[in-house]
Amino acid sequence: MNGFMTFLRNWTLPVAIFVGTVFYLVFAYTPSLDAAGDALLPVFETLLPLSIFCTLFITFSKVDFHRMRLRRWHLYILLTQLLLVALLTLLIHHSSLIIHHSSLLISPSLRGEGWGGALDSSFSILLLESILICVIAPCASASPVVTAKLGGDLTQMTTFVLLSSVSMALLIPAVFPLLEPREGITFWVAFLQILRRLATVLLLPLLLGAIVRHWVKPLYQWFVRTPDLGFYCWCVSLSITAGITVRNIVHSHAGSHLLGDIALLTLATAIIQFGIGRLIGRATGEHICTGQGMFQKNTGLAIWIAYMFLTPEASIGAGCYVLWQNIINSVELWRSRHQ
Repeated sequence: MNGFMTFLRNWTLPVAIFVGTVFYLVFAYTPSLDAAGDALLPVFETLLPLSIFCTLFITFSKVDFHRMRLRRWHLYILLTQLLLVALLTLLIHHSSLIIHHSSLLISPSLRGEGWGGALDSSFSILLLESILICVIAPCASASPVVTAKLGGDLTQMTTFVLLSSVSMALLIPAVFPLLEPREGITFWVAFLQILRRLATVLLLPLLLGAIVRHWVKPLYQWFVRTPDLGFYCWCVSLSITAGITVRNIVHSHAGSHLLGDIALLTLATAIIQFGIGRLIGRATGEHICTGQGMFQKNTGLAIWIAYMFLTPEASIGAGCYVLWQNIINSVELWRSRHQ
């Protein structure tokens, strides 16, 4: 029994992903459980935001707000993210021009049949858009939880989450309407919608956390004496998110070839962003914070961005990224324990 509990503590993140995945598949492919699944759906829809709120509330109550200030690595990460977004945007725009130019060159009789070059370019655009979503998304709201668990600076990471959220809220509505113009979605409309979603997730638990830290000392001291409480709350939300991600993949209209390509590319994207963050950390002396800040993304917002600006298929990339970033975090936690 002790060995089993040790295993659960050491591999909490992959266990949470596994439980959420299996739980969904059992209910999805067992006809006799359809009624139970329908009854549990609203429960999980309520539990997910509640667990995220509890995670952030507990974490932010431990933040020293007097130490929240801009750091060099904050700017380096944001600048690198901006350069990657610019590169991907140019590649997507170039592929769109190829499709448009090809459609003008081929005869009208062939356009309806689907020309090979145009199809290849459309496929490339979808893959690039999936990567772009995983790059442009702001830093995950719960990233300070893992950062603190790895021994990083909780206050610096919380500062970066706020800075990243505001910066990407400005960048996202500037980029996607250029790539996929949609009627009624202007810069300010998109900016306010994104800001509202982020404010609901970030500002309320941040405000309550500050109140608890300064004026509700018994609760604050209990949070401090229970350092892993926020981490386990986050694991609950991760388990539910894993089930939702698997559901979205199962019900997507993308073929197995496209799913495989998106999964591999988002894995490479996660590894590359993590590596870039660690390289920046070598120069600034904050390799834990920079690694987490560069690669751990707010995938819930990323999925919403895909549905709002692009296509449901593009959201698969963000769904896969959920799994990859938490597998990488599991390895990092394992390495941290053994060091």
